Amino acid sequence: MKAKTLIDSLNYAFEGIIYGLKTQRNMKIHFLVAIIVLVASLFLDLTRMEILILFLTISMVIVAEMINTSIESTIDLITDKYHVFAKTAKNVAAGAVLIATINSIIVAYLIFFHRINQFTLQVLRHVRQSPLHVTFIALIIVIFVVIVTKSYFGAGTFLQGGMPSGHAAVGFSLATAITFISENIFIATLSVLMALLICQSRIEAKIHSFFEVVMGGILGALITTIFFQIFG
Repeated sequence: MKAKTLIDSLNYAFEGIIYGLKTQRNMKIHFLVAIIVLVASLFLDLTRMEILILFLTISMVIVAEMINTSIESTIDLITDKYHVFAKTAKNVAAGAVLIATINSIIVAYLIFFHRINQFTLQVLRHVRQSPLHVTFIALIIVIFVVIVTKSYFGAGTFLQGGMPSGHAAVGFSLATAITFISENIFIATLSVLMALLICQSRIEAKIHSFFEVVMGGILGALITTIFFQIFG
């Protein structure tokens, strides 16, 4: 498709971006994370160089994802049969996205960690004074709320399917409790990663949709946080 004017070229470019957002789950995740990071940067007094690095890192991830989508679409257009070169092309493109994503995580850690670390430690020291039984009560309440919510929507069981994800709710409830109790950022990060792995496994197994997992995670983390704040 040949662009006749600059406006046509821009329209085609925006159509490509919109197509990626509509059809690619990972693209939606990248954009959501980018928005969260950019909003957070407004409150952390970043230097001009740090903001520049953030923009370059975010752009690299999104560009890599779009190139990956282009390669996949081109290969699917050429052939619908298995071929080792087609597999290699798709895997290499996906690997490029993975490298860009890992790089973005490292950049975010280096830029944000030392700024939020002190504030986070103060919050954890305060909440850590909560009685130990608060953790168990919060977990039980999360389980009850998940069961009631699933009964309302009438789909799935507590252990499989339905709205919201029970595994995600319990996983993030425990991760939130560990974060408040441990007073150790590294342990807190590991607990959140474990909760994210639980969520990822539910989506990969097609037991839950992305939205159901997100709602479960928010529910578990929110209820547990409220309990610790009230009884802290």
